[in-house]
Amino acid sequence: MKLDSMYQEIILDHYRNPHHRGLRDPFDAEVHHVNPTCGDEVTLRVKVADGVVADVSYESEGCSISQASASVMADLVIGKSVADALELEREFLALMQSRGTQEGDEEVLEDAVAFAGVSKYPARVKCALLSWMAWKDATAQATEQATAVVPEQEK
Repeated sequence: MKLDSMYQEIILDHYRNPHHRGLRDPFDAEVHHVNPTCGDEVTLRVKVADGVVADVSYESEGCSISQASASVMADLVIGKSVADALELEREFLALMQSRGTQEGDEEVLEDAVAFAGVSKYPARVKCALLSWMAWKDATAQATEQATAVVPEQEK
């Protein structure tokens, strides 16, 4: 099986069988992001506990790439420290901005390397990044809230 075919199967599998789909409680932040160029939408919730991404849940509409990317992103970041999850987001962003010149590190990005071919198509890159940007936004809001509730003498 060619690598491109295998990657296409990974994307289709996540599209047909999305992981972590469905909004769940409790959560610390909820965001709604839209890709205005194609109409893809995602509403995403994040729960952060003790600096760890405890949960990510989402509802979304759109193309197979945006739906599969949300599933892969949730698999990757849940259970990671916020710092490690943000590093994954930066790795995925670099892959998407590579215009097909990078393959991505499978040891780091796992199923997300399947989107390497998407980076050749600038119009589709926004589809792949939609849920990642929503997660980053929600996590920033969640961690700001966590910082805001810590009494000044405990900082």
